[in-house]
Amino acid sequence: MYSTMRHLGFVSLFVLMVWVCQSCLVGCEKAFQVIEKEVVAIIGPQSSSIAHIISAIANGLQVPQVSYAATDPTLSALQFPFFLRTVQSDSNQMIAMADLIDFYGWKEVIAIYVDDDYGRNGISVLNNELDRRMAKAFYKLPLPAHFAQSDIISLLNNSKLLGPRVFVVHVNPDPQLRIFAFAEKLQMMTSDYVWLATDWLSATIDSFSPMNRTALHSLQGVVGLRQHIPESNQKKDFMSRWRKMQQKGLATSQLNSYGLCAYDTVWTVAHSIDKFINDGNNLTFSSSDKLNDIKTGEMHLEKLKVFDGGDILLKELLQTNFSGLTGQVHFSSDRNIVTSGYDVINIDNMAVHTVGYWSGTFGFSVSPPETLQGTQHGNSEIDQELHSVTWPGGKIERPRGWVIADDERPLRIGVPYRASFVDFVTELHDSHQIVGYCIDVFTEALKLVPYYVPYKFELFGNGRSNPNYGQLVKMVADNVFDAAVGDIAIVKNRTEIVDFSQPYITTGLVIVAPIRNPKSSAWVFLKPFTVDMWCMTAAAFVIIGIVIWILEHRVNDDFRGPPRRQIVTMFMFSFSTLFKTNQEETVSTLGRVVMVVWLFLLMVITSSYTANLTSILTVQQLLSPITGIDSLIANTWPIGYQVGSFAYGYLSENLNIHQSRLVELHSPEEYESALRLGPDNGGVAAIVDELPYVELFLSKHTDFGIIGQPFTKRGWGFVSTFF
Repeated sequence: MYSTMRHLGFVSLFVLMVWVCQSCLVGCEKAFQVIEKEVVAIIGPQSSSIAHIISAIANGLQVPQVSYAATDPTLSALQFPFFLRTVQSDSNQMIAMADLIDFYGWKEVIAIYVDDDYGRNGISVLNNELDRRMAKAFYKLPLPAHFAQSDIISLLNNSKLLGPRVFVVHVNPDPQLRIFAFAEKLQMMTSDYVWLATDWLSATIDSFSPMNRTALHSLQGVVGLRQHIPESNQKKDFMSRWRKMQQKGLATSQLNSYGLCAYDTVWTVAHSIDKFINDGNNLTFSSSDKLNDIKTGEMHLEKLKVFDGGDILLKELLQTNFSGLTGQVHFSSDRNIVTSGYDVINIDNMAVHTVGYWSGTFGFSVSPPETLQGTQHGNSEIDQELHSVTWPGGKIERPRGWVIADDERPLRIGVPYRASFVDFVTELHDSHQIVGYCIDVFTEALKLVPYYVPYKFELFGNGRSNPNYGQLVKMVADNVFDAAVGDIAIVKNRTEIVDFSQPYITTGLVIVAPIRNPKSSAWVFLKPFTVDMWCMTAAAFVIIGIVIWILEHRVNDDFRGPPRRQIVTMFMFSFSTLFKTNQEETVSTLGRVVMVVWLFLLMVITSSYTANLTSILTVQQLLSPITGIDSLIANTWPIGYQVGSFAYGYLSENLNIHQSRLVELHSPEEYESALRLGPDNGGVAAIVDELPYVELFLSKHTDFGIIGQPFTKRGWGFVSTFF
């Protein structure tokens, strides 16, 4: 421990510096040694774990503590009211990391972290942020606080047993870069892998001397975060002075972001103490009754004094606002430095490239956040942008981020064990093989996947009755099944809990009812009219012929002659009006009036006959008065539905049809029986079911037909939670 003197105005600032390594025990001991000197502020430490211990001591003695390197998010809790930091909290960094993972569309991640307060709490924030972004899997692989080579090799080998290939590394700065060095030896820096690192990596490599940059060869393709520090003349001047100190041998390492934060931290404390004294406050200390009552043997806790002006100095610190090396230095309400964001860096060919920037306001951009103030750049998805990244293996295409691991368990795919309409999906009883149209579609789609996907079908249901498809979908949501394949309709309430593939068949609810399907015969042309109608039509022809003869034969030579000729003329005139213009012309006025009326009636009769005959030849005749879904709702007849189908819920909940009207049917045989019995004999007036089932049913039962058009638009799809 040693002391130096700095001058700020007319106030002398004595700085006591203590090296506490990474040991909590040593840190605690050194903290007591410093506090015995009646200090008014504590700068540091670098370690989050030690910061927890010192913060508890600082709280008790009301001594403000300002850290430039402790990034554990939990240090911002109300438990530590005297703790401030001039470095960004890992809560911000993990939001940036989660945004980066989401930017590239990865849903499965492995986190490698050091198992202490710094590592655990930071990864916990990342886990929560990925949950908000609907990540599907998050594996945590901890390392001991002081991990050795064997720990790294064991952890990396265990990670190969998992499917994800996106790694987030959150450890303490490691000049040897051991994790990446061993990953390279284990062939884990290939194009299948994605390696992301928090700002420990940038802090490490920024501290390397230019001669030591060859160590970056093991970082090929790694993407990391670096605390963003805006460019300024103040920073350039300081870096120039630092390089001169290096040339004189007064400094041995390069400056990283933590070094610049440390510089601003000293000035933050100095400015605050200066203002504290200038405001007329005194640096006084008093004994604590609680400490005086504690008997601790040789520790002599009664020597520790409480800083009387701690609350006032803390307030001065929180009101700090000046331009430092790291930008504008001022604190938020949670006692953290107001964040300026992060640089996104990419290591390629042993060089560090900045591929973009992240800030909480603008998200990802290729311009520094301070240059975007007042622009139209927003935080929407379409505004997010990064430069091209070179990934491990030298590729610029975004890696898929996961593989089928060597011992990956097969995907558990739930399949409905149908009892009816087994053409779509069923199990062959002799071979126990699952077959059907839906299975064929799935296997053909799987052939298009450019890698092997192990899977196994698991039947859902007992095979004696169709299963409830809503329960099958829920089991996928609850991870009982990884996916589901079958005749599963895509409906709104299901899409809220699982993902569906694109529909592989279009469907919808339709109405099935009995129809009259007469057989064709040579006498079908007589069916448009009844016998009575035919008789009346024939009589009309005869009467018209007689009336025209009576009116014309006296004045028209065409209607005169021998009796036989007159009879033939009379009837030929009447019947020939159906096909052509009559050779005989009407002369009398009354005759022409009768012909006008007759031709009008003949047009009506001909049109009616043509329409009826066309209907008979082309349209099946209904045996029920149901014309569509509206007429079905308006009546009180029973309606059949297929057990397990979503039709029951749609009819009762969406169309408000009383449940007592809905009749459960289990098979095509029950369909046929219920329709033939009808609503008056214990059957149903109609059946509402999905179009594929109905088409299959009608292909074998021609006495029934579809009424109207489908009144819902749906599709069948495959179900999972990771489409």
